[in-house]
Amino acid sequence: MSSNRNGRSLNRRGFLQLSALGAGAAALAPQASLAAADTTNPYKEIDKGDSDLLEATIADLQAAMTSGSLTSKELTRRYIQRVYALNEQGPTLRAVIQLNPDALKIAEALDTERRKSGPRGPLHGIPIMVKDNIDTADGMFTTAGSLALLGSRPTQDSTMARKLREAGAVLLGKTNLSEWANFRSTRSSSGWSGRGRQCRNPYVLTHNPCGSSSGSAVAVSANLCTVALATETDGSIVCPAHQNGVVGIKPTVGLTSRAGVVPISHSQDTIGPHARTVRDAAIVLGALVGVDSRDAATAASQGKFQTDYTKYLDSNGLKGARIGVARKGNLFGYSPEADEIVEEAIKVMAAQGAIIVDPADLSNIDEINSSSDELTVLLYEFKADLNAYLATREKDPNYASNGFFPRSLADLIAINNQLAADEMPYFGQELFELAEAKGPLTEKEYLDALANNRRRGGKEGLDAVLDKFNLDALVAPTGTPAWPTDLLNSDHFLGASSSPAAIAGYPLVTVPAGFSYELPVGITFMGRAYSEPTLIKLAYAFEQATKVRRAPRYVPTLDLP
Repeated sequence: MSSNRNGRSLNRRGFLQLSALGAGAAALAPQASLAAADTTNPYKEIDKGDSDLLEATIADLQAAMTSGSLTSKELTRRYIQRVYALNEQGPTLRAVIQLNPDALKIAEALDTERRKSGPRGPLHGIPIMVKDNIDTADGMFTTAGSLALLGSRPTQDSTMARKLREAGAVLLGKTNLSEWANFRSTRSSSGWSGRGRQCRNPYVLTHNPCGSSSGSAVAVSANLCTVALATETDGSIVCPAHQNGVVGIKPTVGLTSRAGVVPISHSQDTIGPHARTVRDAAIVLGALVGVDSRDAATAASQGKFQTDYTKYLDSNGLKGARIGVARKGNLFGYSPEADEIVEEAIKVMAAQGAIIVDPADLSNIDEINSSSDELTVLLYEFKADLNAYLATREKDPNYASNGFFPRSLADLIAINNQLAADEMPYFGQELFELAEAKGPLTEKEYLDALANNRRRGGKEGLDAVLDKFNLDALVAPTGTPAWPTDLLNSDHFLGASSSPAAIAGYPLVTVPAGFSYELPVGITFMGRAYSEPTLIKLAYAFEQATKVRRAPRYVPTLDLP
């Protein structure tokens, strides 16, 4: 069992704490009033000039572009203006790490194509942000938030970027993240990177956006883009989604290609959307799926992926559905505020005709929580996968004389030491060092841990409880309301529900469920491998019954009574 520099035991639960790897609404929003929030908020007028853009869905924007009242170029320009107004000034969200210098040109070309031959599909002309660990072979960098990667570039688009371009999307920019997807230090602050610095929660600016896909969730929530791409190893899509009041879909591992994405773990990494509605998230997911020769894991998705997940959207989708409530093992109980909101959410589902099985616990959840096998697998795979990824990059001619060109994890450790004042002012690189000490993927320690993870998360975990109670899905709180950002003492992480699905490679969907003291709380729907159609149906029906999502107000600080 590994330990951090303070001697804390790094079991699976401890690792999650350290890394945090996206009836009616009134019944779902128990909250105490924020004292004088409206009168003390200096940013309350910030969105006034964008009333028609705020909370606009893909369908809204497509209708406007079809009617001719809006062009993709104008839409892209307005999002860029919002980034300038909100990202580095005003509330200073630091959600966007770089804008695409070609975005307006791309949007203009797509407008011309629309006039000549019509739209390619629902994403034609839609501005989309992508997380800064997703390769784009264009005028933007791909750095995983690290200054160490500014001297090198990917040689080609990631498969995800290519698919978005083929769908007619405008790649608007790169979003900030927890550097290296929160796999550098045991004492990180979620949403902090050397390039982007600390990303902020748009609901309460002193509070944390969670990570690692912090910027993607914040950009969507603050209406800096329509939708965004995020990545998850364990919690990095669903936690930022829940803490920033948006929808997050974490797909089955292999449903979306990881080719050209800065890796942590080929066993657990997956790419999915952040959106303000389940429908928009489903639209994006349909554009991402498919077998990819660059990622062997996608072969298993043949015959299981759908290019149109919107056909599963059903406002009556909860009727007759069997929903289990996973309580045991710190899936509930770590946050009274989150518990209260999710208890009300369960009542809503029952009122919508769902059959609630409560409790429906994973019998081995304590074994999952106490095991260090997840961290063991991630350490081994991070070293192997990152070294393989770095070999695909080439020197950036603009930085060839003064930029770094790392070819291995060992190189990155040395570079971080050279750049310590900028890269490690608050926390170190203990996870890098632990990973570098690991051997090849043939070692028994790794193979045993990997087998244990798959068995515990899948056959003996989620599959077992879903079979036992004949369930369509499990639900639990996604996590706590956002904690205050603390660069010196790291994240104040109390609990989450993402790990069983993470170690099994299974899907999750999180949807806004309520607010506590101005801070959003989400509910997670968990299912079997490739059960995205079912989870999307259930999440959409819940969303339509509650309509909890509301735009952030950039409250400066939480003034608790």
